[in-house]
Amino acid sequence: MNQRLLRLIIVTFIVLDLLIVNIVFLIAKAWFQNAISPISELQYAYLHFYLNIAWIVAGWINSIYNSINISSFENFCKKSFRADVYFIAFIMLYLFVLKQVEISRLFIVTLLISTAIGFLLNRLLYLGLFQLLLNKNYLIPRIIIIGHNSTARKLAQYLEEEPLKKHIIGFCEDEENINELTHYPVVGEIKNVMELARQYKATNIYSTIAPEQNHEIYSYMKQADQVCIRFKFIPDLDSFIRLPVHIDYLGPIPMFSLRKEPLEDISNRIRKRLYDLFISILVTVFILSWMIPLIGMLIWLEDRGPVFFIQQRSGKDNKPFGCIKFRSMRISLEANTKQATENDLRITRLGKFLRKTNLDEFPQFLNVLMSQMSVVGPRPHMLKHTDDYSKILNLYMVRHFMKPGITGCAQIKGYRGETKTVDLMQKRVENDIWYLENWSLWLDTKIVILTALNMITGDENAY
Repeated sequence: MNQRLLRLIIVTFIVLDLLIVNIVFLIAKAWFQNAISPISELQYAYLHFYLNIAWIVAGWINSIYNSINISSFENFCKKSFRADVYFIAFIMLYLFVLKQVEISRLFIVTLLISTAIGFLLNRLLYLGLFQLLLNKNYLIPRIIIIGHNSTARKLAQYLEEEPLKKHIIGFCEDEENINELTHYPVVGEIKNVMELARQYKATNIYSTIAPEQNHEIYSYMKQADQVCIRFKFIPDLDSFIRLPVHIDYLGPIPMFSLRKEPLEDISNRIRKRLYDLFISILVTVFILSWMIPLIGMLIWLEDRGPVFFIQQRSGKDNKPFGCIKFRSMRISLEANTKQATENDLRITRLGKFLRKTNLDEFPQFLNVLMSQMSVVGPRPHMLKHTDDYSKILNLYMVRHFMKPGITGCAQIKGYRGETKTVDLMQKRVENDIWYLENWSLWLDTKIVILTALNMITGDENAY
């Protein structure tokens, strides 16, 4: 999908959804105006402001406005439904915590039902708009592909899968190079590409043949510019690169790397470190200052052993460090080799509670202060597991390019705790690498919020 058009659609639906929230509130308030006392006007004003924040946060947590979800009607509707559930939960939480007894419960019910209907109407509008865009011929690029090779066939397939359809006119290839049937017609030879582009009213030409293979490609590029046809070059890298690559530039020099890492930028590393320090200092001062003495005393009373369990785990660049946890198990010789399992007899009664609520992980904010860990990142594994899995999973060690975290992308998606199969570890590694390639402070904040929600609602894999 055209990125500018996609951004326009995203902004449009953010505005439309917020309009629904505000219009519904104002209509409902006007409808119930006679039942609203002057004293409670301020509470309704606070609720009005909170509704906008609640929907923005609910939409952000569920990523309904990102390009992947909004370009698919099915994904957009699924994510919107989940966001509406979060929205309702946030409103209930607001009313419960702040004890907003002056606000009419009938008003709240009317508001929630009406906003849900409004969001549904917006989604139907989305479907209509999407179909309109699909059928507007002037919005559909008309494409000629130079070459008929594996890259050209893959390109045609990817263009077919794009959310907004594209009209592929066909391939331009010399007759002697065509050895199989094609899904799209071969409209002519390469030397006639500009004439064919004018004949078929092409708006884009994609070349899968390098100029070094056919020097006339340079001429076609210039001619395309002269007649306002966009010319794009897709290099065939299969002969020497068989993996997806990220292209960057060092001045005019192109560089290929296997992945994009935002944290390679030193300014991003500084921002992440400041973010970690801010959160860990708050937690240390306001939570650990009383939690350590309290839980420490309970651990000692139950088991008469050490308060903390400090285990060597794999850190950034595979350097081991002492990961600090509240001790939740009895002292055992298997502590550094065996993962905790469901109904593990080594876990103490207090330990079950600590592990279920994730409270056993809180001392790791001290590791964050010591710059051994980050608030968000791949979970650190035992040294033995790092050694074992690195021999089985090819990309396993990539997760060690960054500091391990107290929580992470894999954890909020359910891949936490015991890894009973290699496939589960593979999923965890895939999520960790996705986080490495897509890091942002917003993503960190989202993961922190979802982790906090999981602590409240509970996680079936926490034992």
